[in-house]
Amino acid sequence: MTTTVIRGGRVIDLVEGRDELADVWMVDGVFSQPTSGPVDRDVNAEGMIVCPGFIETQAKLQESGWEEGETIATATAAAVAGGVTSLACLPETVPVVDNRAAVEFIRRQAERTGSCHVFPLGAVTKNRDGEELAEIGQLVEGGAVALADGKRPIANAEIMRRSLEYSRMFGRRVFDHPQVPELSVGGVMHEGLYSTLLGLRGIPAAAEEIFVARDVALAELTGGRVHLMTISTAASVDLVRRARGRGVDVTASVAPHHLVLTDAELQTFDSNCKVDPPLRSREHVEALMEGLADGTIEAICSDHRPVPSEEKDLELDAAPFGIVGLETMLPLCVRALIDSECLAWPQLIGLLTSGPAGVLGIDRGSLAEGRVGDVVVIDPGAEWTIDPTQFRSRCCNSPFGGWQVRGRVETVFVAGDMAYSREGGA
Repeated sequence: MTTTVIRGGRVIDLVEGRDELADVWMVDGVFSQPTSGPVDRDVNAEGMIVCPGFIETQAKLQESGWEEGETIATATAAAVAGGVTSLACLPETVPVVDNRAAVEFIRRQAERTGSCHVFPLGAVTKNRDGEELAEIGQLVEGGAVALADGKRPIANAEIMRRSLEYSRMFGRRVFDHPQVPELSVGGVMHEGLYSTLLGLRGIPAAAEEIFVARDVALAELTGGRVHLMTISTAASVDLVRRARGRGVDVTASVAPHHLVLTDAELQTFDSNCKVDPPLRSREHVEALMEGLADGTIEAICSDHRPVPSEEKDLELDAAPFGIVGLETMLPLCVRALIDSECLAWPQLIGLLTSGPAGVLGIDRGSLAEGRVGDVVVIDPGAEWTIDPTQFRSRCCNSPFGGWQVRGRVETVFVAGDMAYSREGGA
């Protein structure tokens, strides 16, 4: 047996209702009661927070097809450096993850080269074209934990309805990127004051809100389970809040960059601030924070989208959307939510662990006895400077370089094994 004990930390686990000074024990890769035998690894966590490993609901890994931007090996190395021990990957690969073989390829590659657990999302439609449903049963048999067409909205309402009906038979959730294509095509940023001042084509808040309302209505009609990926507007939060109040099985996530940046950042014409959905104005940011505080939004995700510098360093109109987010998720959340006193640490930990686990339907996000030994040790007071050139990701498309932040991942265990140590460089 291999035994690890993490001693003296502030243990936070929302599933178990724990927020206490305690030790955490792992034996042969799972959490256990204290044992009387020899200890193989003894970690001092005094002054630290000890919690379940973070769970990412939507990262773009790019293998296969775009390995020059990211691979499973580099993305999962970046993940554990950011405290993420379980990662759900979007089916935006070549070929698309729309069949069992493609799902199994990702799982095998992750087992062979990955640093953390990888959970594939299967495509809703064949080739993500939005015209014909993929073989949902085969995707589930291959190991897909949920279904998504990535950052392509499921524009056809009939296709969306059928996907909700079929996925319900397999106990899977359908992820959708809520955005009306006709209202967002060619858009660069949020449609508002700054898009007008800068003379840039905008993406109106209504483009998102129309699809949020549609997806809620279809979930209510079918009894299906829908997840709205990285919502960004005040009305979207309100629609989700009211739907959940009626008992509709709808979940939503938000990305940290939508909490710490606004559309005013585009005045710099920095293409690293070009994201999808776009950065919104201050009133939308405040609504997102309210939605996190009252439980309307269940998960925070990094929305990790690596873009090589030669593609990102273009004019704003031509540059692709996306930010690398796995390694900066924690400190940005601390700045937006802890420092502002919007949330306390237990609430934030829940949004990074048990909340995403519930969205994905996976048995993670808790330190309970018998669960897989995924754990993160955090120094909540550590101050440091973000340096994208030091990221483990292959790309460094981040607008946060040079930011002074607080809260740092110190040590990460995946299935009981040390996957990352800031000091040891594991």
